[in-house]
Amino acid sequence: MDAFQILVIILSITLFVALILGIVLVVLLIKITKQIKRVTDAVEKTVDSAQATVESVKKWATPTLVQALVDKIINFANEKKEEKNGKK
Repeated sequence: MDAFQILVIILSITLFVALILGIVLVVLLIKITKQIKRVTDAVEKTVDSAQATVESVKKWATPTLVQALVDKIINFANEKKEEKNGKK
């Protein structure tokens, strides 16, 4: 066996190992990509749910706050009226 044949054998083994490692890495990357896709889908569903909750709370909270403010104004006006009527 001369040096040329030894060099061909070494290069063949190196290329074979590189090919196997490349295949393993591609398979792992595909698995990781699928996991990332599942996680992003779950996060997207959670964000959509949170957004819907916030929208419904916003629709409910604004009229409630206005009603509370009007109630306070009416109660204040009634108290002042009673004080005024009570002093006379």
